[in-house]
Amino acid sequence: MLYQNSIYRIMGDRSLIIEFGDEISPEMNQRVMEFTHTMAANPIEGVVETIPAYRSLLIVYDPLKISFNVLKQRIDDLQKKIGEIQTPEPKIIEIPVVYGGEYGPDLEWVARYHKISTEEAISFHTAAPYRVYMIGFTPGFPYMGKLPEKLVTPRKETPRTVIPAGSVGIAQRQTGIYPSESPGGWQIIGRSPLKLFNPTQSPPTILKMGDLVRFFQIGKEEFEHWKQ
Repeated sequence: MLYQNSIYRIMGDRSLIIEFGDEISPEMNQRVMEFTHTMAANPIEGVVETIPAYRSLLIVYDPLKISFNVLKQRIDDLQKKIGEIQTPEPKIIEIPVVYGGEYGPDLEWVARYHKISTEEAISFHTAAPYRVYMIGFTPGFPYMGKLPEKLVTPRKETPRTVIPAGSVGIAQRQTGIYPSESPGGWQIIGRSPLKLFNPTQSPPTILKMGDLVRFFQIGKEEFEHWKQ
């Protein structure tokens, strides 16, 4: 549900969170994205950074340049402008994935958990595009959803200490891609050869909030070709 009045939560002495509602949905996430763009088009002196999430926006500010009360009033005023700024059309990005085996060590477990074949699990995962709800956890990590009901899967009971870059995982109703080697607790069902995060490029990520991602299956022999 979208709140009639957004909720403000103080996060330390230099940041606050604005909550726009209490559910995860494309409509709620669109409101977050619209206000993020509204703030970008109407910069507030003292605001250092804005970090959008599923249903909220974290605002980091300099308390020596603007007080919390003044910032809150400026935000209240800007919320009246939501809809005046046109948000960019979502890009549809197709991402190749090698499923199963050494690239997706949890695919067979996921299939057994749902009492389906690995081929069916792959088919469900590649069936529809996913919305990029937010970027977080590590630089460039896209949180995407929603997974079809037949693939809703719990996280691993014991997280891995190392997950290779490009690994495609699922957890609950989410799917995501690890842009760099890192620990993680998601079920790894495949791996993409694409490099999602490059700090030397601008922008450094190929995915952004609001984009649509469609996965498609490739073979092992194609992995290196795509990587190059």
